[in-house]
Amino acid sequence: MPDLHPDLAVLAPLLGTWAGAGAGEYPTIEPFGYREEVTVGHIGKPFLTYSQRTRATDDGRPLHAETGYIRLPAPDRIELVVVHPTGVTEIDEGTLFVDRGGLAIEVDSTSIGLSGSAKSVTALSRSFRLTGDELTYTVRMAAVGVPLTHHLAATLRRQLG
Repeated sequence: MPDLHPDLAVLAPLLGTWAGAGAGEYPTIEPFGYREEVTVGHIGKPFLTYSQRTRATDDGRPLHAETGYIRLPAPDRIELVVVHPTGVTEIDEGTLFVDRGGLAIEVDSTSIGLSGSAKSVTALSRSFRLTGDELTYTVRMAAVGVPLTHHLAATLRRQLG
């Protein structure tokens, strides 16, 4: 495997596979639990690769997946470029905070693309916190006429091996 691009050294703690559980809710749906796996990798270029998939905790059915890239245009700025199989694309931009405890990322959508059959999503906002081998996040969403509101929260742990 090629070396991590030097511009991404601060994000090295994100590399690997993360798994855990989360809970989702939204005013238009019933609350649900899910199991999740996230993989963050690289190919030696100035971006990280990102893939995510979830399954329902009650019966194991697939729920959601997304894939994309993580970019650092400046030392304290971060971008997520994500595509969803539901016909939604998102570009999120925000701030990367680095401290002795780990990393914190706050991003908001600057662009949402929708295919003709996609549900109307108008905004997304994500918060991540990495402390040691624990990655937590929340997602807020504005969609189908509902303003930006809490949608997802999960705690993932680094998978060894």
